[in-house]
Amino acid sequence: MDILVRVLQLILSLSILVVVHEFGHFMFAKMFGARVEKFYLFFNPYFSLFKKKIGETVYGIGWVPFGGYVKISGMIDESMDTEQMKQPPQPWEFRSKPAWQRLLIMVGGVMMNIVLAFVIYVGLSYSYGESYIAASDVKNGYAYSELAQEIGFKNGDRIISVNGKSFEGENYSDIIAEIIFSGTSDVVVERDGKRMDIAITEEFTPRILKSTEPLLSLRIPFAIDSVLDGSAAHNAGLMKGDSLLSVNGERMVYRDEFISAFTSSVGDSLTIGLLRDSCGTSMLKEVSMVIPEDGRIGVFSTIDITQYYPITVKKYSFLESIPQGFKRASDEIDNYIKQLKLIFTPQTEAYKSVGSVISMGKFFPTEWDWLRFWNITALFSIMLAVLNILPIPALDGGHVVFLLYEVITRRKPSDRFMNIAQTIGMLLLFALIILTLGNDILKLIFK
Repeated sequence: MDILVRVLQLILSLSILVVVHEFGHFMFAKMFGARVEKFYLFFNPYFSLFKKKIGETVYGIGWVPFGGYVKISGMIDESMDTEQMKQPPQPWEFRSKPAWQRLLIMVGGVMMNIVLAFVIYVGLSYSYGESYIAASDVKNGYAYSELAQEIGFKNGDRIISVNGKSFEGENYSDIIAEIIFSGTSDVVVERDGKRMDIAITEEFTPRILKSTEPLLSLRIPFAIDSVLDGSAAHNAGLMKGDSLLSVNGERMVYRDEFISAFTSSVGDSLTIGLLRDSCGTSMLKEVSMVIPEDGRIGVFSTIDITQYYPITVKKYSFLESIPQGFKRASDEIDNYIKQLKLIFTPQTEAYKSVGSVISMGKFFPTEWDWLRFWNITALFSIMLAVLNILPIPALDGGHVVFLLYEVITRRKPSDRFMNIAQTIGMLLLFALIILTLGNDILKLIFK
């Protein structure tokens, strides 16, 4: 059932994106009098689930539940219909229209995807506002992963800026995005009242992208939610609800401090100070514990983070939601362009993390959540827009490059050249599909 819910959300999201994208091409084609032969949601090799001709256009639904297309007369596209191009140009065909009109027809899909993301973000800002933990409210720094500590961070470091950008008042999780998407970063931290610089160089980028552990997380106290039977904690007498306070008499506050003490004392016997609630009465207690070789004492700790960090809540009026929607859309475009730069930089090995529709499906929760659905759909809309405008033949951006060449040189590329370029573009797209599917299959096999 969980997989079904994810699949349904993915299909609905992609259907919205495809219809909106293709409508952009359709709208400008109709505006300039170009004939649209087909408008399809999903692909329809051999047969269609539904089709109906209205006017000069056949509207339909294919049976391959991803993608879609608009077929415009007199245009070399993924249909590779070369027979039509052998006939004399007709005034209603794409190839007969002025270059500037053809340019708008080609960028129409990208424009509509950006507009869709903008509209979604405006709606979300107005309906839900924003709730987050501000970086300025993280007074005692962060807990850092082993990789982050290898880079040079230390538990308790408070991040002042990344690449000169301050995050005071902003969502603390934006710090992680800035570090990951930048590839290399100059980070200023505050440690023991002093400021210091930490450089994240290219050599760490592949490891950061591969890491399943976040570089930094919020520091929280160590309150025990459950204890594993037969574990070191169980044998020492630790119980659900205990809050750890000290190790060998040294006062500690945060979970990362205790974990560091345990991992550095494997095989040793430690005296753990704790606070225990018993029958409504709190009492201090000490227990002795031998730390196992793996440093894990056998407890789970789940804490409501809002008990320790204030939640910043921003509400927007409809008029205020408009610039906020524009800001969110432009920020996502900027972040995705940074991701693409990493992917096309081989030494980062970011291309190994590129995924197919399998990875896209994992974005969605296993329970239907409209807030997350629309956030993910807006993000996918940005991704579709940016990918489609890349200067690759067979993508909208490839056509745009040839049209700009025509506008500048006043020379139109030949149909034969366009056919060859389209074929090369299709081969590149197939190679990309194989790469993304291969990455996902390998992840499933070796996870």
